[in-house]
Amino acid sequence: MFKVFLQHQFPIFKTLKDIFRTKKKRLRDCFVTSPFDMTFLVLVIAVLSVGLVMMFSASYIYAWYSSGTDDPFHYIKRQVIFAIIGIALMFLVSYIKPEIIRDMSSIIFLISLALLVIVLFFPHIIEGKEDFKRWLAIPGTDITFQPSEIAKFALITYLAFSLEKYQKLVEKKYWIIIPYILIVLLVCGLVALENHLSGTLLILGIGAAMVIFGGVRRDLIIGLSVCAVVLGTLAFIFAKDLLKDYAYDRIELWLKLLSNEELTSAELTGNAWQSMHSLYAIGSGGIFGLGFGNSRQKHLYIPEPQNDFVFAVVCEELGFIGAIIIIALFVLLVGRGFVIALRSRTKYGALLAMGISFQVGLQAALNIAVVTATVPNTGISLPFFSYGGTSLVMLLVEMGLILAVSRNTDPKKEERKIRK
Repeated sequence: MFKVFLQHQFPIFKTLKDIFRTKKKRLRDCFVTSPFDMTFLVLVIAVLSVGLVMMFSASYIYAWYSSGTDDPFHYIKRQVIFAIIGIALMFLVSYIKPEIIRDMSSIIFLISLALLVIVLFFPHIIEGKEDFKRWLAIPGTDITFQPSEIAKFALITYLAFSLEKYQKLVEKKYWIIIPYILIVLLVCGLVALENHLSGTLLILGIGAAMVIFGGVRRDLIIGLSVCAVVLGTLAFIFAKDLLKDYAYDRIELWLKLLSNEELTSAELTGNAWQSMHSLYAIGSGGIFGLGFGNSRQKHLYIPEPQNDFVFAVVCEELGFIGAIIIIALFVLLVGRGFVIALRSRTKYGALLAMGISFQVGLQAALNIAVVTATVPNTGISLPFFSYGGTSLVMLLVEMGLILAVSRNTDPKKEERKIRK
């Protein structure tokens, strides 16, 4: 019984056995060399290039005065190094058959859960952020990473694996949704314990989207959507009792901004500081912007402008036109990812490409919504733009997986789906 369970949940062991023992598979059979989607690659490089340039523009003043190095190139040098590593890994991963990742998905998911538990007990504490247990340090280096970044990818690949494996049950049975809800809630719960509200919401959105992409019955989706709206409304009403003080304060402040209430001096110099100066940056940018490098708000007004609020600097320097162009690049990137998914010859490849594309689109949309005060400040990064080496590497690895899926696509398949 246990052996059967291992074979079903951890097929990578059989794959490795075939490669190294029985020789039914050769190592080269794990790789694919057919052409990948060049349009998607061009879009990735375009978004990455613009992101690096704008991150440098947003960061050099802060790096000069506040990084402790007196080096205006402090952040961009590190980010470029991680970008080069990420691009190399992206091309390497693009040659791996998605089926190999599928077979490893259970192991990847268990590793991500272990990291989410470890960070709760052995977190790397950053000065000024002592209440947050989000980071782990790599021993012997000054490199830190957030296990939640790995958890997002791990959840996508595991759900894609499971939804493909139990496709018939997913399409016909109501009860099959229960284990998927529990899996998503488990990951969300561990991330929530880190005091990482934005990560929790993002993972919840990814999990819900993956279940919908997997083909769950429409009536079940409608029922769950109604329940989600009701629970979300109740959570918002009782937010003061459910959330940490810092999270509730941000919601309260956001409601004041929406209703155009006058803020207190304590709020203006405290919780509202970042949001207000972000709005000042967006407003002063106008239609065409102040010009590249000419942002005023990055001069130590927006705290750590190279991180979550880099888009505010984009709006100030490039204006409304530049911001729309960057949003359009994200839309094209995500849209092309879905095109690749629709053309995939396998269910797993389709779910993997859709899940990763949705993650990038949702994260970008939430970040822009935060920067423009459309939603409360949740501290979420902008993909390819915000500073963060391990996050950038993880994103580029995911882009490599979509390129790998694109190597095994059927262009006519998308046309048939659209006609249906």
